[in-house]
Amino acid sequence: MIVDCAIYTHGQRTDGPEDLSEALADARAAGGFVWIGLHEPSEDEFDLVTQEFGLHPLAVEDALNAHQRPKLEVYDDSLFLVLKPVVYEPDSDRVSTGEVMVFLGDSFVVTVRHGEGAPLKAVRKRLESEPELLEKGPTAVLYAVSDAVVDHYLEVGTELQTDLEELEAEVFTPDVGGSRNTASRIYTFKRQVLEFRRATGPLTLPVNRLAGTGQSGATVPFVNEKARPFFRDVGDHLARVNETVEGLDRLVSDVLSAHLAQISVRQNDDMRKISAWAAMAAVPTMIAGIYGMNFDHMPELHWVWSYPAVILIMAALEWLLYRTFKKRGWL
Repeated sequence: MIVDCAIYTHGQRTDGPEDLSEALADARAAGGFVWIGLHEPSEDEFDLVTQEFGLHPLAVEDALNAHQRPKLEVYDDSLFLVLKPVVYEPDSDRVSTGEVMVFLGDSFVVTVRHGEGAPLKAVRKRLESEPELLEKGPTAVLYAVSDAVVDHYLEVGTELQTDLEELEAEVFTPDVGGSRNTASRIYTFKRQVLEFRRATGPLTLPVNRLAGTGQSGATVPFVNEKARPFFRDVGDHLARVNETVEGLDRLVSDVLSAHLAQISVRQNDDMRKISAWAAMAAVPTMIAGIYGMNFDHMPELHWVWSYPAVILIMAALEWLLYRTFKKRGWL
């Protein structure tokens, strides 16, 4: 559905008419642009926008189906940018992703939002409070949306770093780090980092193209050349985010390795304790087994002190084994 539709001329907002073709004509006549915001539009709802603004059918298909990787596509009459906003859910310590598609033309901007993670109302309000930026045209909207998404990546990265520190403390806490619940939390956290990377990693190339720092360095159509420094700033923030994601991924892998090593050490300790107790049980078992055999001629078989002597020998051997194993750290 259409969330908002407005015409911007010289940085000032004018509510656009319901007829989209009339809104586009008014914007062009006034030397401004029209900005239409949609939220999870149906195919029928988007057909009207497609016809009025001449959007490319492949880009329209991507905008309707969602589930796209961050990318930048250049068509004859428009520019198509896909962003994946990330939202941190503090109640469940998870990240979820949405999608924002931006169609940019000579006198129009169409934003399509999927999911609840990227409300563009705040972006529109911010731009309307900065008419000198909004006066730059559709490029200002593209920059503001990109900047808001990437800046929120930084906040999510900080939250994930906090979660990782808590996870590290849990792993290295005695009697806790080896639990099965800890292993499950580590694996879940690694999946969150992977989900975060899928949103931030592929966005590097589109931002570099917009900033003019890509391999070709060519100017992207429909984007004001004077906006390059702004997109370079977005690129710098995105680079910091990607470094954070790489660091999180390495650290969580190290935490997982440390957790598995702790489990292995504890299993070895358990096996040594079991072996020590088994060795201690074997001594009296052996002596009792020898004296339990049915022989008539055995040493001290009919001696009055045979039983107490054997018990004393067993106790002495057990004490000696216990001291030996305790000294070596097996018990």
